[in-house]
Amino acid sequence: MVGALLCDPVDSACAAGVIFFNNVGYLGMCGHGTIGLVATLAHLERIAPGKHRIETPVGEVSVFLHESGEVTVNNVASYRSAANVDVEVPGYGTVRGDVAWGGNWFFLVGEHGMELTLSNTGQLTAFTWAIRQALGASGVTGDDGKEIGHIELFGPSCLPGVDSKNFVLCPGKAYDRSPCGTGTSAELACLYADGKIQEGQTWTQESIVGSVFEGSVKVREGKIYPSIKGSAFVNAEAELVLDPQDPFCMGIRP
Repeated sequence: MVGALLCDPVDSACAAGVIFFNNVGYLGMCGHGTIGLVATLAHLERIAPGKHRIETPVGEVSVFLHESGEVTVNNVASYRSAANVDVEVPGYGTVRGDVAWGGNWFFLVGEHGMELTLSNTGQLTAFTWAIRQALGASGVTGDDGKEIGHIELFGPSCLPGVDSKNFVLCPGKAYDRSPCGTGTSAELACLYADGKIQEGQTWTQESIVGSVFEGSVKVREGKIYPSIKGSAFVNAEAELVLDPQDPFCMGIRP
């Protein structure tokens, strides 16, 4: 689960600024979080269907709120930093994957021999957490030594007409219930680099719980810009009370 802290945008032409966070810290970008943010802004009647701009920690993204309520996120430029990287994972052997950026750093693994089902999340979590630990121990990072915080396993989907299914481990050892917007962006960048998809081609990704994103890429000045389309639904409204006399009103830190 990801939270979104709304901020006043630096550019007043933007609909909002946002900082995404999870159970261990903030995230550079979150695709499903952006879809949820746009759906929430629409619910609050702060935006109408059409194109809007959102400021995130990794840069400005544009979004389109469809009349149907679906949201398209035009993500930041994404790319593969390293292909076919081998890492020795204790208890599992050699695991090969790609290092790619989609707004967060990912290690993407297509050949893993794991069953991508909701009933198997325990084993999937253990495997991907072991990969993440091994990446750190082996010194495998994103560009400029940036930590790879997300591990994505992908394989075929059983849903008719859907191209892929994934399991994504996020920082903090939680797994993504959505198809992961930044992970799908990173995967799209790898697919495009390998010539497996064309510019403008629709490519679909299923999550571990069965939800689906539509993705595509545009290329501008040699850079790959993924777009992700999906839905989110408001299911609660709440009010937090921060009592200044409560020593833990801002949370508990070690």
